[in-house]
Amino acid sequence: MTELTLVQAVNRGLQEAMRADSDVLVLGEDVGVNGGVFRATEGLFKEFGAERVIDTPLSETGIVGTAIGMALYGLKPIAEIQFLDFIYPAFDQIVSELAKFRYRSGGQYPCHVVIRTPYGGGIRGGLYHSQSTEAYFCHTPGLKVVVPSTPADAKGLLLTAVHDEDPVLFLEPKRIYRSVTGEVPEGDVRVPFGVARTVREGTDVSLYAYGAMVPPTVEAAETLAADGISAEVIDLRSLVPLDEAAVIASVEKTGRAVVVHEAARFCGYGGEIAALLAEKAFYSLKAPIARVTGYDTPFPYALENLYLPNAQTIAHAARATARAT
Repeated sequence: MTELTLVQAVNRGLQEAMRADSDVLVLGEDVGVNGGVFRATEGLFKEFGAERVIDTPLSETGIVGTAIGMALYGLKPIAEIQFLDFIYPAFDQIVSELAKFRYRSGGQYPCHVVIRTPYGGGIRGGLYHSQSTEAYFCHTPGLKVVVPSTPADAKGLLLTAVHDEDPVLFLEPKRIYRSVTGEVPEGDVRVPFGVARTVREGTDVSLYAYGAMVPPTVEAAETLAADGISAEVIDLRSLVPLDEAAVIASVEKTGRAVVVHEAARFCGYGGEIAALLAEKAFYSLKAPIARVTGYDTPFPYALENLYLPNAQTIAHAARATARAT
């Protein structure tokens, strides 16, 4: 075990994947000599050279389109988009091409591509560097979408993504790149997709979160414990595929649910969790399902901390849900 930050764990996962398989390569803006805007690819260019760590022009369409071509010829490209906010020029490549190749070819061309990109607020990036639009991609059949919240999961999920036959959107919570540390296993230790993580056991209310919202949700649970409310915290970590069994099992135990994400509320991912619980665990519910989310506005700069859910707003919603009859 090694103590790493989340971004260091991403770097370690990339390094180990590239050492193990010469078909794995990295491409994106400034990923080479500069090591990426957040230094997630630092040191890779020196070790693997320009043929496997490729600095690209500033063209997201070109990055993803090139990665698709590489994958169709048997390579395993990991494409970096500097911010999730910048991914939209490549949206058609991802949704209309990348996600469809395996289906349209009857499984002959799985088109294995991993797209890494930092998402979310908390770094005073303003409206063009702070968005959480994971729901766009979760709605696209053929894509897998995962979001780590710990260094161990960052490396483990990334290694799984590199070896998965389907294209994977790997969302990295940049807000906690360096503020969260943890022990990371050495070697090829993978975290499977579709398996949620129970961060904290509880009996009174279930709190569902992922990515950068996991730490404040855990903090809220600790605050609730002082009030005599036992909150269970579920880190979804795999949005597609979703661990439906774990989501349902938790609320069958507690009878109450609060879903937390920093994306806008309307049509956000939390709506899918709420729908799942309403459809498959309705008779276990003792209170309405609550959502603690960002607002249905562009992401603000000066009011960033007001926009983002925090331990206080999460705890407030959980108290109301726990006391509802």
